[in-house]
Amino acid sequence: MNNLEKKSFYSFLFLYLGSSLFFVILSGFWYYSAQKNSLENTTYYKLQHLADRVSGLVINAHMMDSRLSPPKTDDGYEYVLIPSKEKRVYEKNYFERDGYKFLISTAPQGHLSIEFVEVKTDEYHKKLSILQRDVLVTMVLVFGTIVIISWILSKLFMRPIHDKISSIEQFIQDISHELNTPITALNMSSKRALQKGVFDKNILTNISISTKQLYSIYQSLAYLNFSSQKQEIELLELKPILLQSIEYYSELTIAKGIIIKTNIEDSSLKAVSSRIELLFSNLISNAIKYSMPNTTITIMLRDGYFSIKDEGVGIAQEKLQMIFELYERDSQIAGGFGVGLSIVKKICDEFGIDIEVVSELEKGSCFKLTW
Repeated sequence: MNNLEKKSFYSFLFLYLGSSLFFVILSGFWYYSAQKNSLENTTYYKLQHLADRVSGLVINAHMMDSRLSPPKTDDGYEYVLIPSKEKRVYEKNYFERDGYKFLISTAPQGHLSIEFVEVKTDEYHKKLSILQRDVLVTMVLVFGTIVIISWILSKLFMRPIHDKISSIEQFIQDISHELNTPITALNMSSKRALQKGVFDKNILTNISISTKQLYSIYQSLAYLNFSSQKQEIELLELKPILLQSIEYYSELTIAKGIIIKTNIEDSSLKAVSSRIELLFSNLISNAIKYSMPNTTITIMLRDGYFSIKDEGVGIAQEKLQMIFELYERDSQIAGGFGVGLSIVKKICDEFGIDIEVVSELEKGSCFKLTW
């Protein structure tokens, strides 16, 4: 990941984990508070129940004039009988001291000279410590699980962004390379012309080809950025548009020794003129780009049908479905930046044109358009 991706990744992760930690702590606090209150109530009622049971035995022994049999208590619970002669005074009947919970009951009411039953337990703090430990461990485990899940989700979330950024970076590198070639050729040709003082045909041809290459790149970039702008659809005669596009690239085909064979008839289509010009331009330039020198390109146009066939490098069968994706290039042989066929597909989809590709490695490709 580059610095921008890392910054976005860690910002998203920090925000997600920060908010998750807040809710984990809040949930843990609510659960702990609820359980603590429940434990407090349970402890109180157990102490109260023990005190009532002891008081009942005291009263019963006094009434029956029998010996008091001390009751058994649960582990962690103790009681003490406070006689009246001690004249103790308690400010509260339920309190906490030295790690114990105390409950003072006046239920004996002086029977057997017993004034109070003092019941105590340290189970409350033992269970509270266990509760604190369990809640803390659970919070750590839950947050740890959230960290792992959020890391995985963040990676999955960033993957398409990373792929897109990589594609854009590659696109910028490719277009820089593509622009460098015609610009360098223009610069060298103009320098040669100025040095010679004579503008011969070869120099002018090089300048013309380079200028057209630059203009083709400009058209593709303009379409990618401004294709959402609506333009008027009209019934177009395709023959003159196609002938103009073929003528436009004539200098380049001559330079590569490529022969253009044509079988062109009248044909019409409801579309936008600039879009169809770009469609033909991309298909023709693509065929020239991937054709070997001294080969033939065959172009056919008739009503509802267009095809262009080259004798170039061809496309592997497993890559045929990918060639129309933006920034996708099947071959590195002829350069390019992977937008030409994507633009072709978008224009075809826009005007209801079906496109089919037949290709074989080392033998060439044929693009067929029907409408």
